[in-house]
Formats: sequence, structure tokens, C-alpha cells
Amino acid sequence: MSSRAREPDAAALRVDYLSRAELKSQPASWWRGVLGVVPFGATPAPRTTDDIPLVPVGLEVLGSEDLACEVWQLDAALISGRTGEVHYRRGSEVLFGHVMIPEADFEATHGNQAEKLQRVTARAYAEIFAALRTLGCPHLLRVWNYLASINEEDALGERYRQFNSARRAAFLLGRRAVEGDVPAACALGSAPGSPLVIYFLASTARARALENPRQVSAYRYPSEYGPASPTFSRAAIAAPTVGRQLFISGTASILGHESVHPGDAAAQARESAANVAALIEAANAASTGVRYSAEALKYKVYVRYASDFAAIREEFSRHLGSRHPITYLQADICRRELLVEIEAVGGPDRVDRAGRP
Repeated sequence: MSSRAREPDAAALRVDYLSRAELKSQPASWWRGVLGVVPFGATPAPRTTDDIPLVPVGLEVLGSEDLACEVWQLDAALISGRTGEVHYRRGSEVLFGHVMIPEADFEATHGNQAEKLQRVTARAYAEIFAALRTLGCPHLLRVWNYLASINEEDALGERYRQFNSARRAAFLLGRRAVEGDVPAACALGSAPGSPLVIYFLASTARARALENPRQVSAYRYPSEYGPASPTFSRAAIAAPTVGRQLFISGTASILGHESVHPGDAAAQARESAANVAALIEAANAASTGVRYSAEALKYKVYVRYASDFAAIREEFSRHLGSRHPITYLQADICRRELLVEIEAVGGPDRVDRAGRP
């Protein structure tokens, strides 16, 4: 079977990164296959039809604006709607949705402003889980979380640790696993005052969660990283009916459970790339009849300091090739000492006959 061939009954889920001008120039027929649009940067979000979810994430784009809009597409008949606070669009097998809640919408209890983030997180995930039940797509594939001032400390501790506690509690309340069978995910810091923005992909079929042999599973981190461990897998492979996409979670310069190469952005980029390579190997070991490669995936890279952008871009260009399209965004990473984080997604670059369902 030729490269990038698709199983006959698989929905062709895919992601592209386009400029705002490219998005604006698409014909009406093209929009019929769009699940959702995630524009990055300070420029006003491009207009879409009202039924297509638009998820503006106000992270600055570093380098070219040509890859500033993340566009999820599906080769299937799509329907859109809203349930609770979730705006969604879906096919028969795959659901794209998002929820955006300002912390200012929640009054602090007992005068403690810090409680707002936990309450917003609990509300957002309750809305997501209710939507999954209502819409019959119970299995989360991938979740993107963007919260303001992720490393800021207040009376309840670091905000990222508060988010982790609230997220884990929401999973437990929703009677969902908090270890093992958990979705791929990331959590990045946005500007102070930004709303909590979560967008996600879900499916009717369970994904296969993967872990990185070079790292301790995030959900088994020791207590030094907070009272509740993060609830995500290092990667996940979607079911054949969804196209076997590989979703690699936000991946940073961590070995075991410890951050490595503090203060060295280039070295952290190399370590992050090594972790991505290990996850691709794990995906290939777990798969029959398909093969994933770094060259076939699409990437977003989060950079803490714009002054490190050139060094980080050079490292990833060396790893993937200077012409490989990568979207670079400025964002705070979940640990203060981490300077860069990378995520990836893509289908297999080869599907053999044995890989057919």
C-alpha cells in the first residue's frame, strides 16, 4: 500500500496550520469539512461560519504568521451544536469541542481569590464530560488546556498545581480513570487575566494510551510536584476507525520525573526531541501493520522566552529539517525551569496490508 494510505473505513481526521489569509481565501465547500479552528496570536480571530467552533488562544506567534491557525478537518458529514457551555462539531466517530470560561465569572468564597481557578477548572471539565455523555463520544483522545499565569503562586500554591488538583478531582467525579487509560494532553500558561480555554477531540472508540520509557508517567509523579499528579498520558493512538492518529502530549526536557538542562534552551530542545523520538518508537512497538515517523507528524513548539527562539528553532530544524513546518508560540511552561515544550500529531506514514482492520 502506498505511503499515507488510509484504511477504507477510517475517517480521515487531520490537522493543518494555515495563515489567516489562507483561511479567509478558502471556498465555502472547503469549510464543510472543518471541525474547528484555533487561531493563535493577537490579531483578531478570522471569521468562520457560526456553526464552526472558533477557539482563540492569545499566545504570541514566534516567527512566521503563516502557520498561525490550527485547523482540524474530517472527511465526513458534520453537524454542529452547543450543549451546556461546550460548542462542538462532529462526525459519526469524532467530536471536536471547546469551552472557555473567565475566572472573573466566579466569585471567590471566603475572600480567597485563589479558589477561582479550581472552581473554573471543575466547571469546565464537568461541562466537557456532560457533553461527551450527551453526544455519545465518551472517549477523550486529546485535550489542550490554556490557563492564565500558570506558574504564579498564591495562597493555595502554584496555579498549575491547583489546576492539576481540580482536574484530577473532576475526572474522579466523572468516574473516569486518573491513571493508565487517560487522554494525551498539555497545559500551557497564557497572559494574566486570560480565560481558561480548553479544546479537545473525543471519539466513539477508545484510544490506546502510551507512556515514555525515558520518563515516569505524569500521573505517578512524586508528591514534590504537587498534591495531585497531572492527569494525562504521554501519547495516545486513535482507533482504526478514526485513522490511527498519533497524539503526542506536551513533551519537555524531563528524564524520569526530573527537569534536566536548566538554563540551556538548546539542550532542552534536544532532550524534548529525544523524548518525542522515544514516543514514536513506543507507538511503533505498540502498533501492527502501521509505521509512524517524525517526518510525518505536525508540531507546535512552546517557547518561554522569545530570546531563546532562534536557538530552539535551530535545534528542531536540525532534528526535523529546516523546511519542516512548525508553529512556534510564546507561552509559559508547566515548570518554571522548563524553557521549551513540543507536541505533535499525525497519522501513520505507512499502512501495510496487515494494518487493515
